Amino acid sequence: MNSTVFRLWRDLRSARRLGPGEMERRQRRRLAALVAFARARSPYYRELYRDLPGTVTDPALLPVTSKQELMPRFDDWVTDPEVTLERARAFVARPGLVGSRFLGRYLVGTTSGTTGSPGIFLADDDCLAVSFAIALQMRMTWFGPREIAGIVARRGRLAAVVATGGHFMAAAGSTRLGAVSRATRLFSVHAPTAQLVAELNRFRPAVLIGYTSALSLLADEQAAGRLHIDPVLVEPAGETLTPTERERIATTFGTMVRAPYGSTECTHLTDGCSAGWFHVNTDWVIVEPVDADHRPVPPGEPSAGVLISNLANRVQPILRYELGDSVVLRPDPCPCGDLRPALSVQGRSADVLRFPTPDGERIVVPLALATVVDRTPGVGRFQLVQTAPSTLRVRLHPADGADPAAVRVAVHRELGGLLEGYGLPGITLEDAEEAPAQDSRGGKFRTVIPLDAALPHLRPAR
Repeated sequence: MNSTVFRLWRDLRSARRLGPGEMERRQRRRLAALVAFARARSPYYRELYRDLPGTVTDPALLPVTSKQELMPRFDDWVTDPEVTLERARAFVARPGLVGSRFLGRYLVGTTSGTTGSPGIFLADDDCLAVSFAIALQMRMTWFGPREIAGIVARRGRLAAVVATGGHFMAAAGSTRLGAVSRATRLFSVHAPTAQLVAELNRFRPAVLIGYTSALSLLADEQAAGRLHIDPVLVEPAGETLTPTERERIATTFGTMVRAPYGSTECTHLTDGCSAGWFHVNTDWVIVEPVDADHRPVPPGEPSAGVLISNLANRVQPILRYELGDSVVLRPDPCPCGDLRPALSVQGRSADVLRFPTPDGERIVVPLALATVVDRTPGVGRFQLVQTAPSTLRVRLHPADGADPAAVRVAVHRELGGLLEGYGLPGITLEDAEEAPAQDSRGGKFRTVIPLDAALPHLRPAR
């Protein structure tokens, strides 16, 4: 643990002991400092905040921002004039640089998430130190002597089943964890299930982290006796975890399941607790559940979206940023005893896709498909809809300046190669004339929609 992380960890412990009031005081102080810094160093925020008071401690005074609005203003948004969108795009176009320092000083992560619109996000060492300190404190509250002994017995091995082959934050961030990185191994969510199972059996992780849908698939393999690992902790991420699925994974692996909720824009958003809720790290983050008009939603009611402010990121300020997930803020104290605000997430659905084969079926994790499309050059916005057992309908909106025909060919090639690796060479990839469509039920835009979830209004007209 370096000195910066240790100092931040001590600050976190102090804030937790002093209670919610002290955490909120630190939040307001950090918000005022970040707004002042953004005004001084970011042309975008200087213009956006020109009519605001000199000191801002109330986030409701700030205009709402979004990825769709910020990315076209990337060069004006960032606070380091050496950072440009052209340079960042050139950097992330090289998979071999995943985890390397952009311009010698920034970690870079890319995402389309479930919005279908690509983004490039940066974090400096101070932001990374905050995230690491919060993650350390979170896990220290989870583990008792038995869990620590189990981790030591397995030499601290951590398996992360994530998207690889691109600058995704989970993969990039894992290279920046010092001693933890040396015990960490990335397993590609794109790998065929049999290969993934064999590799995990050989590795025998102490901690298993991955997309919820991937972990659900691995729980099936464990129950069937093909996977036989005994992790101390299973940590789902990136997709909705229902209470039923949480219990099934815990029972199948015979272990603790904890699931923090975060995003590429703010990896340290919340801590997961034993009661299945997400507690907001209010000393470093502001979370605002809102309706469709960005008005506050009271506790106990599902929001149309959620606004976040990441108070640790100064190179690329995330202030009142529209994340899009539907959340419910807990109206009463959490049974786990944590006094920080607690929320549940309603809007990250990710059912697996099932494709028929001569000997049964193959299961494909949605993010395996989504990340393959996302990393294809020229893709702006996309959606994959399973319209029949062996058919995927491909909805594409190319990025500005891209050749639509060339982008479609590249996407078909990438998807075809992935499906063939899963032993599914006969899947039909169907080009769509219609644009990607929003799910009117609320929550985030879905980039991959399995057959059972393809609502009538999402299926193509016949």
